[in-house]
Amino acid sequence: MSFSAEVKKELFEHTSPSVHCRRAELAAILSMEAVISANGEKREIIIKSENKYAVYKSVKLIKLLFGFAPEIETKTGTGKNNIYKVTIADEEKVNNMFSALKLRESDGVLSVDNMLIERACCKRAFLRGCFIATGSVNNPEKAYHLEIVCGTEEQALQLIELMKSFEISARNVLRKKYHIVYIKDGSVIVDVLNVMEAHVSLMNMENVRILKDMRNKVNRQVNCETANINKTVSAAVKQIEDIKYIERVKGLNILPPTLRQTALLRLEEPELSLKDLGAKLNPPVGKSGVNHRLKKISEISDKLREMEI
Repeated sequence: MSFSAEVKKELFEHTSPSVHCRRAELAAILSMEAVISANGEKREIIIKSENKYAVYKSVKLIKLLFGFAPEIETKTGTGKNNIYKVTIADEEKVNNMFSALKLRESDGVLSVDNMLIERACCKRAFLRGCFIATGSVNNPEKAYHLEIVCGTEEQALQLIELMKSFEISARNVLRKKYHIVYIKDGSVIVDVLNVMEAHVSLMNMENVRILKDMRNKVNRQVNCETANINKTVSAAVKQIEDIKYIERVKGLNILPPTLRQTALLRLEEPELSLKDLGAKLNPPVGKSGVNHRLKKISEISDKLREMEI
């Protein structure tokens, strides 16, 4: 099961004890998934989707709120998933649902009046319903990305404003004919899971984030140490080349005693760091002192090369 499916399963199993929150969650699912079809002069609410969690959660909430359970028709889709369909054709039931859920219709598309989601708890329930209906979230081990697909710009803006009330920043982008509300920050996605009360999924994601952060920290340290080693090795190779050039062209006796001692020790100990090299000198010399001597040797080598040219 994907991480997104795990989140939806957890949200599906969560049912608010409050009637007003149940209304908010059902209104969210219907506004995202349902369409209004005119059968003569009567309106029908139709939910048709491959998303079993949205369909079954809507039926569950309808039964709790309105006392009836619409039948779910199941058909085999062209892909791996089944297609679930729920039709509510009774005019009185449809009107009752419109009134109780503060639903508005425009060209067969539903929207929800903000009066329904004034309470913070109802906003949580509404966000939960929106995600169950059309939301998805990537496996946090691969990438941080959460999105909710909205059929209209009005729905997207309403959702973004709702998230702002929880200090959650989301963006909106038009993809084909849909408005996508999305978040790409891992810590913000954790906040969304918390608002929706998907606490098990939140903990699972936090565990992944901690492991990823640890791996990234280790990788940075290894890369840094590798870079330092490469830098040290490259410097040592250059120092040895300069010393051997002086030895070949003029002999190391042209060097002052302190430089000659350092040069001979470097040839004997090509892998030592400057600090360890200085400790072996007699008398011992600090890291900066060894570095100064090797720079002097390099300068002498460069002058000899210029003379040769």
